[in-house]
Amino acid sequence: MTERCREIIRRHSRPLAPLPAGQSPMLTRLGPLDAVLFDVYGTMLVSASGDVGVDAPADRGEALEAALAAVGVAWRGPPNAALNVLLAEIDRRHQTARRAGVDFPEVDIVAVWGRTLTELAGRGWVAGADGVDLQALAVEFEVRANPIWPMPGLLAVLAGLQRAGKRLGVISNAQFYTPEAFPALLGKTLAELGFPREFQFYSFQHGRAKPGGDLYQLAVAALHEVGIPAERALMVGNDVRNDVAPAARLGFRTALFAGDARSFRPRRDDPACAGLVPDLVVTELTDLLHCV
Repeated sequence: MTERCREIIRRHSRPLAPLPAGQSPMLTRLGPLDAVLFDVYGTMLVSASGDVGVDAPADRGEALEAALAAVGVAWRGPPNAALNVLLAEIDRRHQTARRAGVDFPEVDIVAVWGRTLTELAGRGWVAGADGVDLQALAVEFEVRANPIWPMPGLLAVLAGLQRAGKRLGVISNAQFYTPEAFPALLGKTLAELGFPREFQFYSFQHGRAKPGGDLYQLAVAALHEVGIPAERALMVGNDVRNDVAPAARLGFRTALFAGDARSFRPRRDDPACAGLVPDLVVTELTDLLHCV
């Protein structure tokens, strides 16, 4: 599926420029740092809808029906009905996980699509759903609901950080197709771009999402294994609630990325973020090279 996933992403992706967020940078030379960890959507990737997957605020009903058609499933139901079934299945799984004690759950989107197709077929709203490649369906929907493109300056900042001897990592709300966007659009896997697998932390792998602290705690443990304390690592993300707050609680230094109005989330009215000030505010990814 890997190459098919990348091909679908390439086929549907077009250059996408970030929109000014109207913020001024807040830059300073930070103390000694050994690692820099990044969010993905809205930070390393321009995200047309500002978020990942079905949580993205986009016109998704038509996107879903087009995705079904792309994998050979004929839609026969009322408009937006498929989307409603999909969202209900996600909500059901979230509620089940919360009852089990997971504050911020993440779904396995492939399992969600499997159950959704079964429900749609039971209602007589689809034809040709038997044997569908569920991973392909998930990607076909994602590329329509949330077009992406590499953020300007991404390759330059990654190369510069590596030249400076910094370890690179990822902490992201994501699905299986998220890491595949990099070889699809940049021709290199995240590992080839300098992100070791042991420093890649995705919500879909653990069933737990940001703003919960679980992924950050895993990152702290992985950094500890190579002798890096949290205070010598920088977390870079576009969302104060998801990226800055949980990272700061565990001792990370933090950089709020204000490079695209679509995805910039300062959370000024969120009580959970009250009084929280990131160490840096960067409006271009390459600003980081002047600070670390």
